Amino acid sequence: MEKLTKIINRTIKAIENSQNQIFDIVEESRKQCKVIEQELGEIQAKTIEIIKLVEELEKMERDSRYRLMVVNKSFKNYSENEIKEAYEKAKELQLQLLLKKNEEQIFIKRRNELESRLKIAKETLKKAEKLVSQIGVVLGYLSGDLQDVNVKLEDIKEKQYLGIKVIKAQEEERYRLTREIHDGPAQVLANVILKSELCEKLIDIDKEKAKQELNIIKDTMRSSLKDVRKMIYDLRPMSLDDLGLVPTVEQLVDKFSKDTGIFAEFKIFGIAEKLIPAIELTIFRIVQEALTNVMKHSRATIVSVKIEYLKKSIKLFISDNGIGFDTKLNKMFNENNGYGLLSMQERVELLNGKFEIISKPKEGTRIQVSIPINQF
Repeated sequence: MEKLTKIINRTIKAIENSQNQIFDIVEESRKQCKVIEQELGEIQAKTIEIIKLVEELEKMERDSRYRLMVVNKSFKNYSENEIKEAYEKAKELQLQLLLKKNEEQIFIKRRNELESRLKIAKETLKKAEKLVSQIGVVLGYLSGDLQDVNVKLEDIKEKQYLGIKVIKAQEEERYRLTREIHDGPAQVLANVILKSELCEKLIDIDKEKAKQELNIIKDTMRSSLKDVRKMIYDLRPMSLDDLGLVPTVEQLVDKFSKDTGIFAEFKIFGIAEKLIPAIELTIFRIVQEALTNVMKHSRATIVSVKIEYLKKSIKLFISDNGIGFDTKLNKMFNENNGYGLLSMQERVELLNGKFEIISKPKEGTRIQVSIPINQF
C-alpha cells in the first residue's frame, strides 16, 4: 500500500508539474500578445499618420507640377528666379513624396507582419488556454479518482488496525472475565461446597451450628448472585433488549448520580426509535465509560448526558464541569489502554461514525458522538 501510495502521489505530482508548465506557456503567450499589440498600435498610428502625410504631399506635388506646366507654357511672363523656383519646388516635392511613399510601404509591411504575428500568437494562446482547461478537467477527475483510491487504501489500513485492536480488546475482556469469575463466583462456589459438606456433618451433631452455617451460605450466595448479575450487566444489560436504549441510559445515569453524589441529568431530543443492537450497545458503552471516567478522574459536580435522534443519525453529547485534561497527553489515549477513550473512539469509527473529545485543563470535558443509523 505504501508503494502504491507513492506511485499515486508521483503521478498526481507529474500531472500538476505539466499543468504548471502549460500555465507558464499561457502566461508567456499572453505577454507576447500584449507586446505585439502594443507595437502594432504604435505602428498603426504611425502608418495612419504617414498615409495622411503622403496624401498631402501628393496634392502638393500635383499642384507644383501644374504650376510648372503653367510656367513652361508662359515662361516669358515669368522671371528667371520664378521659373527656377517652380522647378526646384516640383523636384523637391517629388523627392519628398518618393521618400515618404517608401517609408509608407515600410510601415504598411511592418503593420501587416505584426497583424499576422498577433493572429498566430492569439491562436496559440487560445489553444494553450483550451489545453489548460482540458488538463485541469483531466487532473480534477484523475486526481480525484487516485486520491479516492488512496483514501480507500488508508481506510483499509485503518480498519485493519481497528480490527486488530478489537481482537486485542476482546482477548483482554475475556481475560478480565476469566479472572473475575475465578476470583468471584468460582471461589464462592468452592466455599459453598465446603460449607455444605460441613453442614451435612453438623446436621446430626449440632443442628443450631448447621443452621448458622446455612445462613452464611445463603448470604454468600446472595452476594455472589449480585456479583454475577453485575458481570452479566457489564457484558450486555438485558434492559437494552427489554426496555430500549433510552430507559437503560436513564437508569444508568440515575444510578450513577445516587452512587457518586454527582448531579447528573439526562435529556433526549427527537423521537426515540429502535436501532440495531451494535449502535445501541455502543452508545450505552460510551455513556458507561464516560461516567466511569468522570467518577475516577474529573472531580466534577455536574454531568450532562444528551441523546438526539435525527433522521439519518443519532448524536450523543456528554459534558462535565470537572478539571479537564490535555487530550494529547492524557493516559486514557494510550493505545495500550483498551478500555478508555481510545476504545470509545474505535467503537464509533467501526460504525462509520465520528467521535470528538474537547477538553482543556480546568475547563471540563465534552464528548460528541455522531453515528449514521441507516447504513445497515
